[in-house]
Amino acid sequence: MASASFWDDNDVANGVIQESTRIKRWTEPLGQLDRRLEEAELFAEMAEDDEEARGEARAAMAEAASTLDTLEANFMLGGEDDEKGAMLEIHPGAGGTESADWANMLLRMYTRFAEARQWPQKLLDLQPADEAGIKSATIEISEAYAYGHLKGESGVHRLVRISPFDSQKRRHTSFASVFVYPLVEDSDITVEIDPKDLRVDTYRASGAGGQHVNKTSSAIRITHLPTNIVVQCQNERSQHRNREVAMRMLHARLYHRKMEEERAKQQVLEDSKMKIDFGSQIRSYVLQPYTKVKDHRTEVEVNDAQRVLDGDIETFTQAFLRQSGAAPTQG
Repeated sequence: MASASFWDDNDVANGVIQESTRIKRWTEPLGQLDRRLEEAELFAEMAEDDEEARGEARAAMAEAASTLDTLEANFMLGGEDDEKGAMLEIHPGAGGTESADWANMLLRMYTRFAEARQWPQKLLDLQPADEAGIKSATIEISEAYAYGHLKGESGVHRLVRISPFDSQKRRHTSFASVFVYPLVEDSDITVEIDPKDLRVDTYRASGAGGQHVNKTSSAIRITHLPTNIVVQCQNERSQHRNREVAMRMLHARLYHRKMEEERAKQQVLEDSKMKIDFGSQIRSYVLQPYTKVKDHRTEVEVNDAQRVLDGDIETFTQAFLRQSGAAPTQG
């Protein structure tokens, strides 16, 4: 990479950079783990009569344990699309304003999760609900291995709380669904899209965006007629850019559909795999009468629900990866 001729061939150079990134994904945490263990050993030698050194040793071991958790999770990211970025779609379930608000809370949770890790993200589409919350949202996280980390978030999420929209302050249960797709580039796509199979509609964007966003019919809705898949984008300023983003969303949806069809040919979906519909939630978030978040697949529980809703979901994502990675060896 330091060679003066490195960029003579952009395709080769980009391939080398991608390979370097994959290698650093392992070497950097391993180097960090080695340093933390050396620090812990040093402080442990000083700790016999030094309370401060004992504290430093405990802190170094805690950091080492956290780094080891990350490495263990990385070992589980060997799936076909795990190294790709991710596209998340969020939709409220039945329940009107309650579910629309819950969908918006989930959008915030995943946004905070990506922000905390400095993962590049972009809001591709947002459809505000009439009173509060959202009708739907799509975000793109263009970080390597984001799909591998977040694929277990697909499913129905259940919220139990005292409703802020109920004047009698009754407890309500709300549902919202999350769908996670691998983010694919045009070069990754092996499916062909015939322009004749597309219906493209334009409309005026709604919601935040200033005066410009509502003056012209710049928002795009694309329907893939053979599959009836519908994607839409309104967050870019121009109709051309909205169309580009919508086509990228359609590529991801069709790619995901094709991969699912290929897997279905090889085997029947596992009995343990939950169907994505209401009543078969993968995770419950309880805010009243106590606070707890429980994943129903891994049985992992966290009592600090607000911390989870603020984006700290790594406990759940890593537990799902460990469970998925261990499954083939369990019988």
